[in-house]
Amino acid sequence: MANSSHSHSDHDGHDHSKHGHNHGSGHDHGHDHDHDHSHVPTVTKDNERKILISFFIIFTFMIVEAVGGVISGSLALLADAGHMLTDAIALGLAYVAFRLGRRAIDSRRTFGYARFEVIAGLVNALTLFGIVGWIIYEAIERFQQPYEILAGPMMLVAVIGLLVNIFVLWFLTRGDTDHVNVKGAVLHVMGDLLGSVGAILASVIILYTGWTPIDPILSVLVSLLILRSAWKLLKNTLHILLEGAPDNAGSVEISEHLMKTVPGIQSVNHIHVWSLTSGRVLATLQVQPMEGVDVRAVMKQVEAELNTKFSIEHPTIGIDWDGVATCTLEKPNAAALSHVGHSH
Repeated sequence: MANSSHSHSDHDGHDHSKHGHNHGSGHDHGHDHDHDHSHVPTVTKDNERKILISFFIIFTFMIVEAVGGVISGSLALLADAGHMLTDAIALGLAYVAFRLGRRAIDSRRTFGYARFEVIAGLVNALTLFGIVGWIIYEAIERFQQPYEILAGPMMLVAVIGLLVNIFVLWFLTRGDTDHVNVKGAVLHVMGDLLGSVGAILASVIILYTGWTPIDPILSVLVSLLILRSAWKLLKNTLHILLEGAPDNAGSVEISEHLMKTVPGIQSVNHIHVWSLTSGRVLATLQVQPMEGVDVRAVMKQVEAELNTKFSIEHPTIGIDWDGVATCTLEKPNAAALSHVGHSH
């Protein structure tokens, strides 16, 4: 970060390796590492078990539903199987994120493997667009040339699918549901419930009226649900990979908030905010303190505000004296700071 000096107090013996940061280059932080990461949702064994079991149930029935769609000739079932694939992807990514989050960092991967979840999300989003394209192509073909559909097997598979989704929804919502990945999985399963209900209605209509166009019509509606999920996943993953700031933590919002709530600072500049992966936000910024203030106390308050207001996990705060970066602290409060890093 240009024009900034970084400093931190090392009296607390904080282990930086726990946060996946390699400080071997001598860069120091303008904050006291007494903070914890209580704002980051706790990954419990119960969460991991829920996600893994739900993934296997959804993935297994997705295959059953796809086979049922082929046997019955129902494009709606195949589309619903595609929608269940989005559920399986969401659950699979959540589990991978839990597991990779515990992998140790090394000197070359100072953030560990947390971003693997984002890369996998990008690949899956592109795959889902391909599935939607195939469903819509098949639906157009079937509008032009009606296809025989076995309503009985279609209804049977759709009813089982509804029961599976109800069970998974009940299972996921038992106990702790605060984790962002658990919440996301619940929303996916709730969306898939609609697809199952639609497939049941379509099978009833075909069974009693013989009107088969309802099947491709429903498949297009379900594919729009998949498209919505795929677009959201693509947009979020690209935003993270492009180092975009989270919606609630833009540079303007951070600057205005700190200037309003933290006494003793003249300006806040060079703010860079990005997400390492979903739910893990980092930031670097430069703070110019006023004359005569307790710099260490100001830095601790800045960090506390970033933590509580914007859920920034690990801020790096540069100290800028009078708008000019220096390599020494010739200030009354210099004794409060144990040592000084160098400017970037």
